[in-house]
Amino acid sequence: MVLNLGIAHRITISIIKADVGSVAGHHIVHPEQIAVARSCLDKARKDGTIVDFHVFSCGDDLELLMTHRHGENSRKIHELAWGTFKEVTDKVSKPMKLYAAGQDLLSDTFSGNVKGMGPGVAEMEIEERSSEPLVVFAADKTEPGAFNLPLFKIFADPSNTAGLVIDPAMHGGFTFRVMDVIESKVVDIACPAEMYDLIALIGTTGRYIIENVHRTSDKVLASVSSTTRLNLIAGRYVGKDDPVMMVRTQHGLPATGEVLVPFGFPHLVAGFMRGSHYGPLMPVGLRDAKCTLFDGPPRIVALGYNICNGHLVGIRGSEPADLFDDPAFDRARTVANDITDYIRRHGEFMPARLGPEEMEYTTLPQVLEKLKPRFQKI
Repeated sequence: MVLNLGIAHRITISIIKADVGSVAGHHIVHPEQIAVARSCLDKARKDGTIVDFHVFSCGDDLELLMTHRHGENSRKIHELAWGTFKEVTDKVSKPMKLYAAGQDLLSDTFSGNVKGMGPGVAEMEIEERSSEPLVVFAADKTEPGAFNLPLFKIFADPSNTAGLVIDPAMHGGFTFRVMDVIESKVVDIACPAEMYDLIALIGTTGRYIIENVHRTSDKVLASVSSTTRLNLIAGRYVGKDDPVMMVRTQHGLPATGEVLVPFGFPHLVAGFMRGSHYGPLMPVGLRDAKCTLFDGPPRIVALGYNICNGHLVGIRGSEPADLFDDPAFDRARTVANDITDYIRRHGEFMPARLGPEEMEYTTLPQVLEKLKPRFQKI
């Protein structure tokens, strides 16, 4: 299919994800779940609600990628996603008795926006450039802070991104919007001028999360990430957040290859088994996006598209380029397995297990409460 490029226009790209049930524990989405979700979004495309879509999965998370003209935080789009997740849950997950059916749907009633209701969301409203390459990331068994280190490397580290040095359009740097998920506040920090301030915050990955990045010189939006922390919403452990992210590339923004480089280093992230452990983030192709060993190690996929008049241009129709399905990342996968073997030998001792501030959302407080009467003052 060849699409007429036409004149520049604004388009919104939304990725909304949820864990609504999976096969054999927190493992993998069932094909019938994907089929029902595709049917829901195909109806929405035919009636003009959305322009294009792609449904995929990463581990036990169902991912809905949609393009439309309703802007960010559209009630119509969020209700479409919520309704899709509910239909998948009711028609597939519950009848098949899949594990944790409807887990991320923390309410029975849609309130106008899925933010704060369980699903993860990343959206960007942009004006299409003459060519609009886009990389969509989805991770499983980890939290949004897992993107802090890669985003820093992509948009602030010249040893990773050569364009920061040699591309005049990028030489002025990028501004990071950082969210404090505990206090529900945001702050904008410009790099390179305020690089040390940025690191001081985002190094605390469980609290300070990069929400978006834009080019400082002209405010062009370059990246958006989901920031949902399920345990903070529910007040208990209901599964890890499994974040999503979109990054625009080329033409005065980091090249696609520069965007992918950080994931060649499988850095340690929070999540893994029961959302309570550290493990390496392993870059994989879609066929390997399923977590097994100790419910891990945590996985991430990268899907490549071009956007043309709101349509997702991939390898075959809206089927994307599977960017981590590449032997160039074999070494990263080997290292991730080595790290997993090493850190799991710690068992339930820190630093393999998360710190107490994160464990308070698990069943550990129940153990402490049971032992409380037996503690004696020294």
